[in-house]
Amino acid sequence: MSTDVSQSIHRCGRVALIGRPNVGKSTLLNTLLGTKLSIVTPKPQTTRHRIVGIVTRPGAQVVFIDTPGLHQGGKRALNRQLNRVARQVPDEADVLVHVIDGVRWRDEDEDVWKLVAAQAAPCLLAINKVDRLADKKSLLPFAGEITRERHYAAVHFIAARRGDGVPALFDDLVARLPEGPLLHAEEEFTDRSERFLAAEMIREQLMLQLAAELPYATAVEIERFEDGSDITRIRAVIWVEREGQKAIVIGTGGAQLKKIGSSARRSMERLFDRRIFLELWVRVRDSWSDDVAALKQFGYSE
Repeated sequence: MSTDVSQSIHRCGRVALIGRPNVGKSTLLNTLLGTKLSIVTPKPQTTRHRIVGIVTRPGAQVVFIDTPGLHQGGKRALNRQLNRVARQVPDEADVLVHVIDGVRWRDEDEDVWKLVAAQAAPCLLAINKVDRLADKKSLLPFAGEITRERHYAAVHFIAARRGDGVPALFDDLVARLPEGPLLHAEEEFTDRSERFLAAEMIREQLMLQLAAELPYATAVEIERFEDGSDITRIRAVIWVEREGQKAIVIGTGGAQLKKIGSSARRSMERLFDRRIFLELWVRVRDSWSDDVAALKQFGYSE
């Protein structure tokens, strides 16, 4: 990091993206970064970890924190851990962004508001997926109703998938950050390792390709990650909770597992910009999602 660049950056801080599941927090993070960091699927609770994405520009460095969706129900240890992570992150942030889905305000949105209202940091409301609304005239009345008794610092209408409204949101966030030095080197875009990102890209394909309920019973553990001179070799285990789930992940003659592996490998090669050899295995650990020791082994104890 050069001295000139570090001296030119005068605003720096952490921005937490929070909201209930499936409102588009991870899509927003990826758009803000200009690259894919958080995995994205149409299924709720895709994000299971605290994901940090870093944007460094002349005059500012913004450290975005993507969080699991704060949700009701779900009594397993995994669900409790996801909510624990979601509730802890706002304490770290200089600015909060509460992301909601269009003109719908649910009980879980209210739970998020109660969480952010208890914070000293300013909170912006980002009304996402406005491009999908047939009647755009409903936006202003909806925003007025929501903010009448809830004191957000600002309201932004965005379409994170297309990028609409995202630059204005970014500029507003930068203006609210404190002055300070870099928190990360200027070339960094995340604090996560390639090993972690590889596991996430495998899990993304499990979420995308398997039946509605099965992905929630899967976890991914990287057993080996070796960089060679011309190729990176990765061995990963997909953990499921029952033998019947193992058969579904593998598929007839191993076809489903091969498809998952091929798609994940291509995603890794795009992100890591090198050749990947990926080896996948499927193993059973009964009720791992309600097993505290298993959660720690699979990286959910942060």
